[in-house]
Amino acid sequence: MVGNLLGLAALALGWRRSVWSWPVQLLSGVVLIGAYLSAHLTGLIGKQGIVIVAAVWGWTQWQRGRRATGEIEVRFATARERVVLVGATALATVALAGLFIAVPELSWSPWADAYIFTGTLAAMYAQARGWVEFWFAWIAVDLVGVPLAFTSGYTFSGVTYAIYFVLVLLGLQAWWTRTRTPRAVNPAVPQGVSA
Repeated sequence: MVGNLLGLAALALGWRRSVWSWPVQLLSGVVLIGAYLSAHLTGLIGKQGIVIVAAVWGWTQWQRGRRATGEIEVRFATARERVVLVGATALATVALAGLFIAVPELSWSPWADAYIFTGTLAAMYAQARGWVEFWFAWIAVDLVGVPLAFTSGYTFSGVTYAIYFVLVLLGLQAWWTRTRTPRAVNPAVPQGVSA
């Protein structure tokens, strides 16, 4: 319960483009790994491991961006960035599922676990880059993660992830709107500097 509530707080902070989203995500990941270890939910454990690693990297990215422009800038990924993100996610999912199938003790649900693991990595990478597409990646992960949590007996996690899903839709709207709002010029930041 604590890990999931921290995850909700991290999502709310990310929605507001707060740098504090990252350390809260890190703490949530640590707590949830402890919970998922007892059930041997490899994909969900891997997902939280990715959250921890990505939280450290994302925190540094957002701090650097904020120093450069005075705020966390968000934008849509370019067509090339989208193709690379989707392609890398698909290839990584197939490769990881192959590993889980070859070594069955790593996962009882190889495709779902691989999908959650790599989808989470894609989402965290896109968030660190300030891409609106990170919300789409979370939607894709939740479409598998929510049913998996319920079928694995983690009802509270399933309910929390369902709430995440609604908040992700609202976050998507907020970031999408932000990309359409002209950014005020910060006189303390030299022009031409970007995140």
